[in-house]
This record gives sequence, structure tokens and C-alpha cells, in this order.
Amino acid sequence: MDIVKAFADRVIGNVDQVIVGKRQAVELVLVALLCRGHVLLEDVPGTGKTVLAKSIARSIGCSFKRIQFTPDLLPSDVTGVSIFNQQSREFEFRPGPVFAQIVLADEINRATPRTQSALLEAMEERQITVDGVTYALPSPFIVLATQNPIEYEGTFPLPEAQLDRFLLRLHLGYPERHDEIAILKRQRQAHPLDSLQPVADIDELLRLQSTITEVYVDDLIEEYIVALVTATRHHEDVYLGASARGSLALYRTAQARAAIRGHDFVTPDDIKALAGAVLGHRMIINPAARIRNVTAGAVLDEILGAVAVPGARSGRRFDRTGTVMSR
Repeated sequence: MDIVKAFADRVIGNVDQVIVGKRQAVELVLVALLCRGHVLLEDVPGTGKTVLAKSIARSIGCSFKRIQFTPDLLPSDVTGVSIFNQQSREFEFRPGPVFAQIVLADEINRATPRTQSALLEAMEERQITVDGVTYALPSPFIVLATQNPIEYEGTFPLPEAQLDRFLLRLHLGYPERHDEIAILKRQRQAHPLDSLQPVADIDELLRLQSTITEVYVDDLIEEYIVALVTATRHHEDVYLGASARGSLALYRTAQARAAIRGHDFVTPDDIKALAGAVLGHRMIINPAARIRNVTAGAVLDEILGAVAVPGARSGRRFDRTGTVMSR
């Protein structure tokens, strides 16, 4: 998996010129790209969500479109519309901004549910249907959606069905003091995004998307994944746990994370590192627990501490933290 690691190191190093101190978040976005999944960036304004999306797109040479979601946005503003051509006497399809390889759905929760649902088919099936005609979306195709978790006035919360379509949910957070000083110095004369150059190409990404499926996942790791997901369904503070799509997402993202780190096998460390981003938005905390300020993250931490880490199998051993000791 050295080729995947080399690809990730190039892209992360390139994005680091623009996004300072957020290597883990950039790595997780790359995990989503390799898994053909979508990402929900949930954080307050000004933390670099839009810049992150643009930096990833430029680093790989992908086409990029931004959709600013507002209450008056229509589904056709996203997918496109058929217009009658008076010269040819036929309807012509004018594609919308969703026809790009990386689509930034900015403040997605400000649009009405009808407009939000226009993305469902695109996110799940990589196609859109307009006037009964289906159009394939470009490959690769990834939606990076943003929303502000603080300001709820004038918003429409994403339904569980759409949240489940997102492979990962990330929080960037404010930069550390020394990182923020570095940001000021880098933008003294110009924004580093303006001079960012591609360090990889689309064909390389498409090849690596197939490569990560070769990463070995032991039977015990599969059982560990299912045990964690099952525990979310039976926890006393959880009204609705993660679905089978959550198990599949944890399985595939663990393969991608292992490959990015140069490993040809998945360890419990990979599962633990991804559990929050993969499963957190797929859980609904019951009202009584919300009153006690119980969060999905706290529930997952409890579950990770309670579910046993896989033991010895086929000459491979893990220590108590889930780290590989031998193969």
C-alpha cells in the first residue's frame, strides 16, 4: 500500500500549505475520497471548511462547484433544467452545479427539505433524473456539505435518511495559537490557495479507489465492527442506533485509513479512530439523555471502552490499546 501512502502524503502536504494544523481532518477527507463517500463538515463559520474543499479539489485536479444553499433555492438550481430550443424545436438539458467532481454544498441545512432531497439520488447513485431522463455524474464524485451547528434560526435540520448518506461527519475546530499565527504570516501578501498547484491526478485517484479494497480485514475485526454498531442500537441513551450502512462505512473507511498509513491490513486502532466520524451522525440520542447533555461522542467513547478488542488470531496479536504487536 505504499502507492496509497505516497499519494496521501503528497496531497496532505500540499493542502497543509493552506490549511494549517488540520492534518487529521484532511486525512479523513482523503479517506472519503478513496471510499467514494461524502463528507459533512459541521463547524462554526471561519474555520476553513470552504478553503479545505477548494484545496482538496485543486490538489487532485478535480472540477469544483459551490452551491450556496438558501431557503429560496429550488431543486432545479442544483440538478439543472431542460430548456426548449426554438431553433432545434427540442428540449435541451442545461446541467446544474451538481455536475462536478467535488461539490461544496455550503450551509446545506438552510435549504428546504425539497431542495435537500435533490441531492439524495446524486449522493447515493451518482446520477440525477430530470424530466424522466437520467444523467450520470462525473467520476469521481464527492459532496462536501457544510452546516453551522450553532445557528438554528431559519434552518431545516437534515433528515436521518440524508445524514446516513454522508460517509463521515467532521469538526475542524479553531486553530491552535501557533497555527493561527502561521496563518497570519502565510496570508500577509496573498492567500496561499491562489498559488496551489495539483500534485496528483484523477486517474491516479480512480486507480487507488480500487486498490484499497485489497486491504485485508480479519474475521475478528469484522466481528469487532459489528459488535460496536450493534452496541449503538442497544445503549440506554440511544433512541436509534447506526444501521448496516454504518457497519459498511466503518469497514471501508478502515481499509482506506490503513492504506493511507502504508498498511495492508486493518487494526483495531483504525476502527477506534474512525468510529466517531462514521457512527456519530448515525445515532439519535433519546430526549431524556439530551436533557442530561449526553452526546453521541460520549456514548461512543463508552461503547469503545466496553466492547472487547479482538484477541489473538492466526499469529497476529494486539495489545490492550488495539495496536498490532506481531503478524
